[in-house]
Amino acid sequence: MIIDTHCHIFKSEMENAEGIIKQAAKNDIHMILNGTNPQTNKEVLELSGKYENVHAAIGYFPLFADEISDEDILLLDSQLNDDNVVAVGEIGLDYYHTKDNKVKQKELFEKMLDLAEKHNLPVIVHSRKSIQDTFDMLKKHNVEGSLHCYQGSAEMAREFIKLGFYIGIAGPVTHTSNKKIRKMIKGIDINHMLVETDSPYLSPEEKRGEKNTSLNLKYIIRKLAEELRMSENQVMSITAENARELFKINVDTNEIMG
Repeated sequence: MIIDTHCHIFKSEMENAEGIIKQAAKNDIHMILNGTNPQTNKEVLELSGKYENVHAAIGYFPLFADEISDEDILLLDSQLNDDNVVAVGEIGLDYYHTKDNKVKQKELFEKMLDLAEKHNLPVIVHSRKSIQDTFDMLKKHNVEGSLHCYQGSAEMAREFIKLGFYIGIAGPVTHTSNKKIRKMIKGIDINHMLVETDSPYLSPEEKRGEKNTSLNLKYIIRKLAEELRMSENQVMSITAENARELFKINVDTNEIMG
């Protein structure tokens, strides 16, 4: 089994979402679909209820901080009881796109972390140009989870790992110019890494200019194996087991729908 721990393969992002999901199932690929707002959370729940290889992560993305209402929070609280939900995500902080609503972003992130604690779920965290604030907020909560598409230093990654977090490795590790991430992965243990695509975004070097899908995990796994001097099977096995442990994914691969 291969597990794509972060992707957005649903109709509002990809026209042929269900076709991609079925193709992934035929290749023993499980995926954690990440919602970002009330509409995409609904899509994620519907797909996770339909396909055995789809697992749900639902939450509110920081760029929607100005839009999320108290009613939306109550709705999410209820939806997190769904048996197909394995995480609260995609949540976090993003100061790259805007710093104007930092306070609201933090308030929303706080509410998401509170819900994760309440429901005893891990979190999938987006952090862009906000790494220290992200760390400081996570440190105050009894949660574990993953740092989606982590782009910080190995030193900071090790601090997140101490909190119980895994480091998400995505397509940028394959990008020719991205030496920073390849340096970082050599400074942490693979037992704390996850693989992800962020489909339809962040296509690997081999697929630049195309929409990304979970089928491209093989390029990320290949690059990790090359950089860490391991076999691709080792990388695949270890990262899948990391995901299974964190997100409590326990399914019979023979039951995956094709």
